[in-house]
Amino acid sequence: MLNKTEMVPTRPNIIFFMTDQQRWDCIGRYNRHIHTPTIDKLADQGIVYSQAVCQAPMCVPSRSSMMFGYYPSQLGVRTNHGGLYDEDRLPSDPLPELMRKAGYQTAGFGKTHWNHGVKNPAPSTRGFEVRSVGLARDSGHYEDGAVMMGDVEPDGLAAYHEETKDYGGGEENANGYIGCTSQVPMHLHRDGWVAEQCLKFIDEGLDSTRPLFLYLSFLKPHAGFNVPKEFEDLYDIRDIPDIPQPPWEAEQDTHLAATDELIESNRHNYMDKRLVWESMTPEQRKRTTLRYWANCSWLDHYFGQALEKLEEKGRLDNTLIVFVSDHGEMLGERRYRFSKYCLYDSSVRVPMILSGTFLPASLHGTVDDRPAELVDLVPTLSRIAGLPRNVQLPGLDLLGEQRRLGTFCEFHGKGSTPHHAAPALMWRKQDWKLILYTPGTIGDAIGNISKLQGELYDLATDPEEWNNLYADGSYAAIRERMTAELLMHLACIWSRGPLFYDRHGLEALQ
Repeated sequence: MLNKTEMVPTRPNIIFFMTDQQRWDCIGRYNRHIHTPTIDKLADQGIVYSQAVCQAPMCVPSRSSMMFGYYPSQLGVRTNHGGLYDEDRLPSDPLPELMRKAGYQTAGFGKTHWNHGVKNPAPSTRGFEVRSVGLARDSGHYEDGAVMMGDVEPDGLAAYHEETKDYGGGEENANGYIGCTSQVPMHLHRDGWVAEQCLKFIDEGLDSTRPLFLYLSFLKPHAGFNVPKEFEDLYDIRDIPDIPQPPWEAEQDTHLAATDELIESNRHNYMDKRLVWESMTPEQRKRTTLRYWANCSWLDHYFGQALEKLEEKGRLDNTLIVFVSDHGEMLGERRYRFSKYCLYDSSVRVPMILSGTFLPASLHGTVDDRPAELVDLVPTLSRIAGLPRNVQLPGLDLLGEQRRLGTFCEFHGKGSTPHHAAPALMWRKQDWKLILYTPGTIGDAIGNISKLQGELYDLATDPEEWNNLYADGSYAAIRERMTAELLMHLACIWSRGPLFYDRHGLEALQ
């Protein structure tokens, strides 16, 4: 860990790179077939957190949790239909506002997915002084004062939407996952435009009197898979593996089966894709994987361009670089499941790297196997920026000594219907995973406690999570120990906040 005597005395620049729906194993460090030279270099010059997970397997609750530092259930933002709408009722300052208050120049390019435009005609940038968003003003993602792609490049955004018009909601239907070789110039893709705005800012907008907090966040490798040819050409389809499938035909006695049973639209969306993929040849299936990997390479290319510009400007001296994604992607596993919306590793594990010259050379190229979570980023970056610790937050300092026993993730269904599913809760250790869930809706959950079900996986021997050991008496001791750890972890976390009243104030939580 970073010894305080080794810390650079002045606050470092903080460069925050983020992707959307990038699997933990889709970086060169974990897959020799994937071309991510920039991310690989970050790994070589920093720390890879090999066991990192998100706190909810979908965009809005995961990103809200990461930005505010609380678990989704603490925030009340549990699905993509949620959001913290009222600026005067936020439970804490979000990450960009924390950095602004710490004296940083704050510049944000790309996706945040706050969802706060639902109720606000002029939603706040929440701390970003410079802001660009690669969407239209009426997309629901406008932030007050932000440069919107739809305003300054309407024809380019229209060309992108024309190419993806048959990809469905979120570009996630079968056509979106099949994708195409894109005919739209790269700079007219939403991510390409955002990258260009970021590079322009580095050239023209840096404040030499303040440290920099730069946030560059892309919409891909999330579907759709309309990829520029030069990144498709990095891959040979003969090197792409087919999608491994379990020995069973359908989910049984899992939280995913319970969700399918409860939410008809979820079941139909899954079956629509499954029917398409079962009719494909192996080469056609491999093409989807190839395009997903190519998306990862494309974004890596933009991260590299940003770092080159920053180096030219002398802003990589005394700098911490963060790379993360908000959640993973099933990519056809478990009988042709795509997207996220479950608690299996391909969905909940995320790539997480801390890198840069701020870190001592002794930590370069290291792997940290601690149980790490996205909520750890706020306390880590706050401490580095010189801010006091918020003791109500559940996260830990990734560069400190304190460790938790396991990692937590929660799932409340897709949120596509008015009724949330009863929660499914995950407790994960390096070799074991426990999932507890109750069938039905949240409204029926109290009466259904006697129907509590579970999943237990030996990740060391069953990394695909195909063999549920929950009911096997041979593993009762492991199951009960992990259940106790999960319940006590949540009891301790939820007792802290975001509301806490005691005559001793927050000293009671120290």
